[in-house]
Amino acid sequence: MPITGVYFIPSNPNASTGLATITERLHTALADEPTLVGRWFLEHRLMRDTPSCVPASASQRQVQPRYMQFLSLSFHSNHGFIYTSEALEKSTHHHTATSVNPTPAGSPTNTSPQNGAPGATAPTPSTPSNAAAPSGGPMVMTTVPLPSCNALFQHFGYACQPFWCHRHTVTVPGGVVYDVGDFRVRVGDVRQTQPAARVRGTVVEIEWRGPCIVDSISAPRNPSDGQLADDDDSGIDMAFPDAIEDADIDAEYAASAALIREFWARLGIEGAREAILLPDVGKEAKDRLRRLKQKGRHTVSDEANLQQTDEDPDPDAGVDVARQFMEIFRFNR
Repeated sequence: MPITGVYFIPSNPNASTGLATITERLHTALADEPTLVGRWFLEHRLMRDTPSCVPASASQRQVQPRYMQFLSLSFHSNHGFIYTSEALEKSTHHHTATSVNPTPAGSPTNTSPQNGAPGATAPTPSTPSNAAAPSGGPMVMTTVPLPSCNALFQHFGYACQPFWCHRHTVTVPGGVVYDVGDFRVRVGDVRQTQPAARVRGTVVEIEWRGPCIVDSISAPRNPSDGQLADDDDSGIDMAFPDAIEDADIDAEYAASAALIREFWARLGIEGAREAILLPDVGKEAKDRLRRLKQKGRHTVSDEANLQQTDEDPDPDAGVDVARQFMEIFRFNR
């Protein structure tokens, strides 16, 4: 579960994007020479609830719009992401992300992206004035198998059309991935395909790949001794996470965000919107740490064996960066 930040540089429909400038700065403004390591793509679809046709009275409080977002990422191909506004009757509660996986025959199923389990919400540090500001109230993250994600979008687009309106679809059809020192950088042009084809701008995702407690919590486990696999490169002793607390995770997110912002500042790109340290970022890492502590040494190996046979070995993979992309792409609401 790497720590990431996402930046979006908007562009006018008839103007060139910032892709060429960013690529040139990666090669000239940094001490480490970037190494091309591959390609990537994404697709994001935004839906919004349909406003009521009944005029609001003067005494009624204006109702916040509700959103449902569907995202697929090529570098997290086991599942799609659904991000939806919390149900109105639950708006006073905080929710944790849930994972929806295929359910054995005879078991009850619930794939609604509006359901979640109660949990704690991390505080939101201050962000620059051009940062992407969370809107529309609390959101709930759900991951589902990728075919189910597409089926759910079709369901809401047709069967629930009176209640939900498809606002737009954007894609990054041909992004490029670079390794630059301890960072992995994904950059690509964002193209809107619906309702009208146009270029929206350029998106940059910066992933910190240096020593990271959060990433070590998600490291493969050694079934022979029930311990977390040691990361020789990180220098972090992760034999068992008893010594790690939620405050340590919060501190690591803050420190990594500072490194990502410093990296971005060296590129000298102005006018970008930033999505980093959003509400609920790091929630799944804390939940995983809590489960590991509750299970103890003697059952960690059992969990590892179950994960190896699961169709989706890590259903929480990518939830943090998915939140960031979805916050950036909730434009033209």
